[in-house]
Parts: sequence; structure tokens; C-alpha cells
Amino acid sequence: MIKTNLNFTNLNVKELSTLYQKKVTDINNELEANAKNEDGWLGWINFPFAYEEDIIFQDSWKRMKALALKLQKEIQVLVVVGIGGSYLGARAAIDMIQGLFNSTAPVKIIYMGNTMSSTYVRQVLSYLKDKEFAINVISKSGTTTEPAIAFRLLKELLVKQKQNKTVVNSRIIATTDKTRGVLHDLAIEEEYESFIIPDNIGGRYSVLTPVGIFPMMVAGINCEEIIAGAQLAAKACKSDKIDINQAYLYAVTRYHLYKTNNKAVEILVSYELQMQMFCEWWKQLFGESEGKDGKGLLPTSVIFSTDLHSMGQFIQEGSKMFFETVIKVKRPNEDINIPIDKKNNDQLNYLTKYSLHDINNIALQGTIEAHSDEIVGKTPNILLEWDTMDSKMFGYASYFFMKACAVSAKLLGVDPFNQPGVEVYKKKMFTLLGKK
Repeated sequence: MIKTNLNFTNLNVKELSTLYQKKVTDINNELEANAKNEDGWLGWINFPFAYEEDIIFQDSWKRMKALALKLQKEIQVLVVVGIGGSYLGARAAIDMIQGLFNSTAPVKIIYMGNTMSSTYVRQVLSYLKDKEFAINVISKSGTTTEPAIAFRLLKELLVKQKQNKTVVNSRIIATTDKTRGVLHDLAIEEEYESFIIPDNIGGRYSVLTPVGIFPMMVAGINCEEIIAGAQLAAKACKSDKIDINQAYLYAVTRYHLYKTNNKAVEILVSYELQMQMFCEWWKQLFGESEGKDGKGLLPTSVIFSTDLHSMGQFIQEGSKMFFETVIKVKRPNEDINIPIDKKNNDQLNYLTKYSLHDINNIALQGTIEAHSDEIVGKTPNILLEWDTMDSKMFGYASYFFMKACAVSAKLLGVDPFNQPGVEVYKKKMFTLLGKK
């Protein structure tokens, strides 16, 4: 069975149940009751079962799968247009499961609408000029600046390329609100295929909805396994008991470190390059959910051993405002052995009894020991042990972190589901641009 095992170094966690159990029970009861009554932004709690139990999403699953198979025969590239939670979940999953140099994926997935960098946008458009491509535009409103600009440019390119409205419209897929919004209305007017973003699920909690699932399907990901993993996590993370529910244990541990040890920064550590976008997804989830009212841990991330040669010095001997949460993968997607060299000029023959993944995990263990050492490191470490980086593990891990995040924010006394601070820059930008 897939599960996330937590291990701790330099952490006294025996008192956590005594200190926080009542508070966690109250939070759990609130979340479950509101999810059952469909109050607030809690649709994600039971959504792993929606594709089996909800007629609307049963239909969505069938249509997504059929369209994904159709597009795999017609296109080379799917451009996912979205920002924040509208693209990070799918990108995190695709990179984590398929790796960064996958040669077997039926369609290449690239991303626009997540930046206003003119160089990046022009280069993507140039790359697409001689490619068969489709557009999956993801937005509840259709008016978010970055995706809206990208969609206009991509649509213009597709029109020039195809010069056939029927073909153009068949290559545009809208993932948007069920009943309202500019994109919803445009999809009806132009007869785009469209999928629903549930009303009661915010962007950073939407990875298991069509927002994330459809691009994954086009990429050739086994999405049945994604949902199966999420269902396992939903069941495993349902208990209110800290000593049973690993997501809640993680939430109270990080809160305890923040509250009592002045650990204001959490560093998520992975030893796999293909996990970089998963870390970005995690950063948005926790940063946007917790960073309010002058509260919250700053979520940041590193990829080791790469960043041990840049950030390693600071983590080892710099100021101690942080703790580390380390993801250890037991079985890699692929592995390689170190060959024997008779001359051994590089003096690496002592490593030939190990695979590269073995060496990577030994580096992980050595780094934890160094960073958590009571004398020279003094950095608390939480170790999350994963079996694999496959589809089921992604489904499990994404749900695990969403449940932990909701509880962690509630422990801080902030709303996990709004983001009033994000609107401030938009208002300033619109004023400077002269938007009426």
C-alpha cells in the first residue's frame, strides 16, 4: 500500500498529541462538516471520488479520455494556458511521473500564460509555427491578464496556421466555470470542447479536477492511478487522530516548530530533478494558503545534491530560522550502475558496488546527519519516505499535502482558501496600465 512515512531528527514530537489533539479534532470536524454541506472552498476533500459518484464528472472523465486519445493522433504539442494552480499541478505531475527527457510521451506539453516575459512568449510562438498544436486554456473567468494575453496570441497563431474556423475551434479546449465568465461564454459561442472547474475548489487545490487531469491524459499519464492514489490518501487522511493521520502529524509538527522554535522557513528538499515543479506546486499551495495576517511559514525549496554546492553552506552554518522537509524516494523510475574502469584515474571504482540511486540516497542520509547534527547543523529535519514517483504516488502525495495545508493554516488561525494579497498587485498594475 502507498503511504507517506514520517521520520524526525532533532524533534521532540511525543508531546504533539497532548498539545494539539483537541485543536486538530475541532479543525477536522469543521472541515468534514463544511465539505459535506458543500460550504466554502472544500470540494477538493471528497473530489477523488467524484469521477465515480458524480454524473457530471463521470461524463467529464469519458469526454476527457476520448478527446485526449483523439488529440494524441492529431497533434505534437498541447499548450496549457494558465497561471498558478491552473498549470502547476499538471506540470508537477507530468515532470514527476515522466521525467524531464521522456521520449515515449505521445504529446509534448508546454506552458504559456504563466509569465509575461516577452522573450519566452516569442520563443514559444516561434517554436509552434511549424507544429501541430492544440490549446487548453484554463481560467474560471477568462480575464486573468497573463493567460488572457497568451490565449489571444496563441489563437491568432492557430488561425493563421489553419485558416479554417472548424479546425481552429476543434483545437481549443476550455477548462472554466460551469455557468459564467468570459471564457465560459466564448466556449459556448465558438463551440469549444469544455470541462468544468468546480465552483467550490480553488486553483491551488484543483490538481485532481479537469484542470490537472486533462493535460495529464493528453501527456499519456495513467490518470486512473492518479485518482486511485488520491483515494487512498483521502481515506488515510480522514482520521482526526494525530498519531494515525500522517498529514495531520506533518501539519502540527511544522506548526510546532514555527510557534515554539521560531522556525519561520520550511525548506522542501528533493534529490530528484524531476521533482522541481512539484516543489513549485507545493510552494504555491502553502504560501498562498498560509501567508496572511502577518503569519505563516515561508515555503521554499531546494534540489539536492545540486543545491548543496550553492545553498548547502548557508543551510549548514548560516542563521537557523528554518527546518527541512526531505522527500526520500525508495525506488526511482530508472537507475544506472557505475561501470568499472581498469585504470581508475578518477578513483571511483569504490562506487561500483552501488547504483546511482543508491549513491543518491546515501548522500541524502549523510546530508540529514550533517544538517541535523546537534553541534554543527542544528537544523530539524522531517523525512517523508515515498515508495516511487509514479502516478499513484503523485495522487497520494498531492492529496496528502492539500489536507495537511488546510489543517496547518487553520492552526495558524488564517483562512486557507482565500488570497486577498494577490489582488493588490493586480490593482496597482491595472492602474499603471490605464485599465478602466
